[in-house]
Amino acid sequence: MDRFSELSVFVAVADAGDFTSAARRLNLTPSGVSKAMTRLEERLGSTLLRRSSKGVRLTREGENFLEAARRALTALHDAESVAKPTPTGTLRISCLPSFAIYQLAPLMPMFQQAYPAIQVEFLLSTEARALLDRQSDVAIVSGSLPDTALVARRFATSRWVACASPQYLAKHGRPQTLQDLEHHVTLNFTQRTQWNAWLASQTVNPDPALRRTYGANHGDMLLALARAGSGIVRLAEYHLSTDLRAGVVEEILAGQINETEEVLYLVYERHKHANTRISVFLDFMQAHFREGAEPWRTALSDKG
Repeated sequence: MDRFSELSVFVAVADAGDFTSAARRLNLTPSGVSKAMTRLEERLGSTLLRRSSKGVRLTREGENFLEAARRALTALHDAESVAKPTPTGTLRISCLPSFAIYQLAPLMPMFQQAYPAIQVEFLLSTEARALLDRQSDVAIVSGSLPDTALVARRFATSRWVACASPQYLAKHGRPQTLQDLEHHVTLNFTQRTQWNAWLASQTVNPDPALRRTYGANHGDMLLALARAGSGIVRLAEYHLSTDLRAGVVEEILAGQINETEEVLYLVYERHKHANTRISVFLDFMQAHFREGAEPWRTALSDKG
């Protein structure tokens, strides 16, 4: 077993937490994995793993070495990818859950057909810093970016739309002005976020008029509540477009709610653009999400 193979085994053990699971993932025997770790530790002159009946855990030296091992393996895979005419390897994409589920997932069969040798892994989070932690090859983020040395390529914009189910509107009436929201149930994110800024002031707290609320820390739960008739929700149009077209929810207060469009970015490390599996994904995204002609753009308007 060569040195890079030992690194692969070490990373698999660190991720799996025990030799048996790592062996299964690598199609090796547990004893083979154990021997590879012993050789690696002897060669380095350092203990990387603490063994116990419950599995293994990293020592402090092992935690430090893990990050370096990941970088080395990534560099090797990148070098091999550049040399191969057909893009291969694993593409790790960090993404907002709602964008991944409603926009990326439907496109993946097309991407897979075009690049069958690329394996795709999704890492989902609503936190921008978690998306940009460099454990992925490409991150898809929206809104204001934190300070970063990464390349950020804008590829789309999306407005935020207030809507409710026909059942809710039939029961409670359709609000005609922002002031009418005082008499309605609204559905908001529980975390402190600009996404709760329903009015043009763009404050980071919900407006005092929005008094009767349900809350959730995930947009899909808020959308599920709106579909069920629980209240009025405001979400990105890329999240709502299918339900808007199908009439499951209806847009309200068009032109009154702040409709500043939020920018969506493809973010990656500058040197990784040369990696063919990353570059073909970037091109694929820009081909399918041309700014100003995004697939979620609708002709629907407020029916009130």
